[in-house]
Order: sequence, then structure tokens, then C-alpha cells
Amino acid sequence: MGILPIDSGRYGSKDIKDIFEEQKRLDFILEFEAATALAQSNVGIIPLDAAKEITSLAKSGKITLKRTKELESTTDHDMAAVVNALSEQCSPNTKPWVHFGLTSNDIIDTTTSMQLRASLLIIEPKIKKLAEILSKKAVEFKLQPAVGRTHGQHASIIPFGLKFAVWAMEMVKHVERIKEGKKRFLICKTLGVVGTGSLMGDKALEVQQIVAKLLDLHPIEAATQVIPRERLAEAQFLIALIGTSLDKIAIEIRNLQRTEIDEVAESFKSGQMGSSAVPVKKNPIKSERVSSLAKLLRSLLSVSMENICLWHERDLSNSANERFTIPMGIILLDEMLTTMIKVIKNIFVNVEKVSSNINITKGQIYAEFILESLVRKGIPRIEAYMDIQRVAFQAKDNGKQFIQAIKDDTVLSKYFSEMELNDLFNPEQHFASGIKIIEKVSSTVCTELSTSD
Repeated sequence: MGILPIDSGRYGSKDIKDIFEEQKRLDFILEFEAATALAQSNVGIIPLDAAKEITSLAKSGKITLKRTKELESTTDHDMAAVVNALSEQCSPNTKPWVHFGLTSNDIIDTTTSMQLRASLLIIEPKIKKLAEILSKKAVEFKLQPAVGRTHGQHASIIPFGLKFAVWAMEMVKHVERIKEGKKRFLICKTLGVVGTGSLMGDKALEVQQIVAKLLDLHPIEAATQVIPRERLAEAQFLIALIGTSLDKIAIEIRNLQRTEIDEVAESFKSGQMGSSAVPVKKNPIKSERVSSLAKLLRSLLSVSMENICLWHERDLSNSANERFTIPMGIILLDEMLTTMIKVIKNIFVNVEKVSSNINITKGQIYAEFILESLVRKGIPRIEAYMDIQRVAFQAKDNGKQFIQAIKDDTVLSKYFSEMELNDLFNPEQHFASGIKIIEKVSSTVCTELSTSD
């Protein structure tokens, strides 16, 4: 029976969870042991026949999860149990060479990297998919004028598609960050108990190089008994950072779906219930789920940072919590990406409301452009600023349209013709470089993601 929502199937795809299942982890461990044996035989540390037998047994299915757990009940050491299970299947001549020169954390750290490597094969395509969908939405709404808000207040005009373009570009940057980070956190270590490769002597680094290549990882340059935990903290940071970008998108959707704004809405399928008590509600539950899980991702980063500071060549104060942090982070990020892809793909944009919200301030959103026009006419900025503010505040108090208030003001009215004012109060005149930005992002998404495969 599952205890956590991850266990019960509520969060995370089957593919991503399979990577962290006990059987798959055992498979990774045995793959590592086989690769190390082959590398050691290649440089003459152990006999070739022993390496071949270890490799054959590692792939045979004879080393079972059931048997390793039986042995662990005696050894009270999970990695020793796996080594013992492998060793007991070997011939007498091969037994001495099983796990030769290695320590448990060589297995643990390299296996974690193998899990991360496999996970990124699922995570990266989802980030790219989200970037593509966001980019398409940006282009779809590039000519739609909308309110740009700062401090929660109407500030100026933007193309509505700019929101999606900003998000799309950050997904591209996340793909870049992953690509650049792999050489630092997809790490192989075979350097033994204190990081010197003591039993393998001057061939230790050569062995590690070969194993890393076999496993599609990067050899650690220097380590203690464990790889420096800065490496895992970086991976955990990336997980949290990507999740936080998704949270940023989710928060905007949640805000724009508020009844008072009503510019977007998550899809609402037939039979769905928004509230158990209020039949008419359509709540942004998927975006709220993303925001909720993002909080958990950020908390896991704190644990990873704490794990950096271990005693001497290592202690066990990181070990137990790392069984949670990386798997939970990856599985939850997978869930968040899947959710956000669905949200953006099916999002409803209320174009009528996007347009009408521009007029909520009765035209005061155009104040920036009135100020700029006056400055161009030679009026000192502070003088123009104060006159506009005076007229705008009076208009608001009187419930008056801003354009009419300007026409009625003896100071400001003399600077504008009616045609000029009408142009200044036309939202489609104020996209500036917004459309070019959207088009450039769209081109970048297409180019960058096609070349990053």
C-alpha cells in the first residue's frame, strides 16, 4: 500500500518513477559493477575471465532483489548485500575480484548519476515541448493588445503574446542549463574508500575514465569517499529552478483567472467539479498544484545545501535524506511539467476581456505615452509629469475619461490635436518592439531546440 502520493500514483509518470524503483536501481548497480570489472581487466588489474563472468552474471537476472534484501537483513548494509549477492553466484576464481578496489559510495554516487542521466532523457523533452507550446501561444496572441501590470497596477500596453514568449525563452535557457550542468553532476566515481584509488594504484584514474565512458558519465576530478555534494546540490537547484519557473507561469494564470480579471482560464472538462459546495466555480486547480509542488521542490534544495558540509572524507549525515531529495525532486518536476503542458496547450484566452480590461482605468494606462509626447514637444519632463498626474487624479476622482480630461484641461489641451490624442489612446500603436521580441523568441525556440538534441 502506498503511503506517499508518489507511491499511490497521484504524481509522476510511470516512466520517471520506474527509474527510481528498487529493481531498476539494482540494475544500475550491477551495470556499474560490470563496467568497473571490465575497465579493471582492460588495464590488467583483474583477470579478463573474472571480468567476463562478473559482467555475464550482472546481466543474467540471477542477482535478485529478493536475495539482496535477505542478505541486507543480516549485513544491515544495502550495498554490501548487493556485492554479496553477486559474489555468491561467482566461481571461486572470480569471487576475489568482485567490487575490487571500490567502496559503497562509488556505487551509490555513480548510480545516482545514472538515475539522473535516465531521468533527464524524460525531463528534457518535456521542457522542450512546453517551450514549443508557449512559443506558439506567443505568436497566436502577438497582435492582441493587453494590460501590462507592475505592482499589480496597470502600467502600460503589451502584446498579450509577450507573456508566453518570456516563459518560452526561459524554457530554452533551462535546456541550456541542463546541458551545461551535465558535465558537473552526471559523475562517475571509482576511487575507493578515501578518493585515492588506493587498491588500484596508478591505474585508478584510467579505470575511472573507462567506466565513465561506458556509462555515459563524466569522471570525477577529485573526491573523498564521496563526490563533493556541491554536484548534487547543483542538480537539485536546477530541479527547483525549473519548478519555480513553472510556478511563475502558474501564478500568472491563477491571477489572470481571478473573477475580477478573467483574461484566461484553465480548461474545464465535462463532468469536472470546481467546488464541492459551489456548483458554478471553475478553479485553476492544475496551476495551484504546480505552485504547491514548487514549494516542496524549493525546500528540498535546502537539504541538498546542508549535505555539502560533511566530516573529513565523509560521514553518513547526507545518506538517508538523499534517498528522498533527488527522486522526489525529479518525480515531482516531471509531474509539474506534464501538468503545465496540459494547462498551456488547452488554456482559454478571453480575448474580449483582455481587450476590455485595458479600459478599466478610463484611459489612464496611456499616461506614459502622453508624457513621452509632451517631452518630445519640448516640455520639461517633471513639468509634464506633474500636469499629467494632476489631470489624471482629478479625472479618477470625477469618474471622467482621461482623454476627455486632457481635452478639457487648459494646460494640456493646447499641446494636442484630436487626431493626435486618438492615436495616443489607440492600444495597437503601443506594441513598440513587442512583436519583434515575440518573433525572435519563436525563431530562437525553433533553432535552439532543434540543435540541442
